[in-house]
Amino acid sequence: MFDRPQAGNDCIIVNVDLHGADNHPGEFLELVTSTQAHVLDSVSVSIRNPHPRFFLGTGKAEEVADLVQQASAELVIVDHALSPSQERNLEALLKCRVLDRAGLILDIFAQRARSFEGKLQVELAQLEHLSTRLIRGWTHLERQKGGIGLRGPGETQLETDRRLISVRIKQIKKRLARVDSRREQGRRNRKKNALPTVSVVGYTNAGKSTLFNRLTDADVYAADQLFATLDPTIRKLELGAGADAVIADTVGFVSNLPHELVESFRSTLQETREATVLLHIIDASDPLREERRDQVQEVLSDIGADAPQLLVLNKIDLLDDIAHGELLDEFLGENIVTVSAATGQGIDELLEKIASMVQPERRTGWLTLNADQGRERAMLYNREAVKQEQIGAGGEFILQLEIAERDWRRFLKQTGIEGELVIDRA
Repeated sequence: MFDRPQAGNDCIIVNVDLHGADNHPGEFLELVTSTQAHVLDSVSVSIRNPHPRFFLGTGKAEEVADLVQQASAELVIVDHALSPSQERNLEALLKCRVLDRAGLILDIFAQRARSFEGKLQVELAQLEHLSTRLIRGWTHLERQKGGIGLRGPGETQLETDRRLISVRIKQIKKRLARVDSRREQGRRNRKKNALPTVSVVGYTNAGKSTLFNRLTDADVYAADQLFATLDPTIRKLELGAGADAVIADTVGFVSNLPHELVESFRSTLQETREATVLLHIIDASDPLREERRDQVQEVLSDIGADAPQLLVLNKIDLLDDIAHGELLDEFLGENIVTVSAATGQGIDELLEKIASMVQPERRTGWLTLNADQGRERAMLYNREAVKQEQIGAGGEFILQLEIAERDWRRFLKQTGIEGELVIDRA
C-alpha cells in the first residue's frame, strides 16, 4: 500500500479513445484546467476493450506510472468513468491519487455551487459517488450496528464510513425535499395564474447565462468557462403587449454527465420538465454544435423534458457571412432564431418567437371518464384543466375542460385514451 496524498494539483491527464465512443481531448483539457489543476504531461490511449483490472491495459498503465515518477505528479485524471476496483488498482500501481471523469466534474460542481440548494445537491452527488468507492469490507456493510457506542465488534472503519455516509445522504435528501416543496408551490401558483415558463437549456459555455442577463437585465454570473453557473435563477420575462412569462436559467450539460449529478439535480431540472417552452441555446461558432445538440437532447429525454423547443443559435457575431449562410442551410426547416447575446443582435426576433410559442392554441369541451379512471381525472386536475365536474348516473366523471393543445396531446399519450372533446353537451 502507499500513503494516499489528500491534496496536490500537479497532474497527468490520460486522454481515452474508446472504440465507438466520443472523444474530445480539448473539452477534457478545459474541464481539467477549470479545477485549477497544473497539467504536467498528457498520455493518449486507444482502447477497444477496457482492461478489467486497470482499464488502460497493463502496458499503458505502467507507462503512466513511469511518467508519474519522472514528473513527481500527485494526481492522474482519466477521461472516462472508472469502476471502483479499477480506480483502486491504478492508485496502487501509480502510487498517487486517481480521478475519473465523473469525479472531475463533481469537483468542478463543488467549486461552483453558491446557493444552499446547489451545495446540497453537489454534496449529495459526491456522497453517492463516494459510497461506491468504499471497496474493502463490502460484504459486511449490512452488519447490524453494535451496542454501546454503536460500533459492533469487528466493524471495520470502512463500514463505519459507509454508515455515516448513508446517514448524511438521508439528511440531505430530506432537506432537498423541503426545498423542492417550496419550488413546487411556486410552480402551482404560476399554473394557477396561467403564467407560462420558459426554460433555458443547452451545452455548458453556450452562452445561456449571458443571454439570460440580456433578456431580463439580471446579474447572473457569466464567464467563458465550463459550468460558470450552477444555481437556477428565475426571473420575469416581459414579452410586450401585456404578455409576461417566467424564464429559468439552469445548469449547463456536458457529454457523459455523471449519473449522480443528473439524479441529485433532478429537483432543479423540474423547472425544465414543467416548462411551456425550452430555449435550447447552441453555440453557433462551435464546430461540434450538432454533436453537442444531440448530447443535450439525450439528457432532456432522460429527465422527461418534452416541451416545444426553440433552437437559439448564439454567438453569431463570431461568424463571417459565409459561415452564417452555411449555418442557416444546416438548420433549414427547423424552428430557429440566430442571436448574439453579447451584442444584442436578434434579441427582438427572439422575444417575438417566444411570445408566439407561449400563447398556445387551447381546447375546450367535455370529457367523460369511467368511475375507475380516477388517476386520469387527477392528472387533469393537476394541470388546472377542469372547469366544471358532474357525476353521471353510472358514477362516471363528466368534466368540462379548458386545456392547452400540447397538454391535451400529452395527456392522451400518457393515458392511452382515444377520442376528442365533446364541444356541446345536451
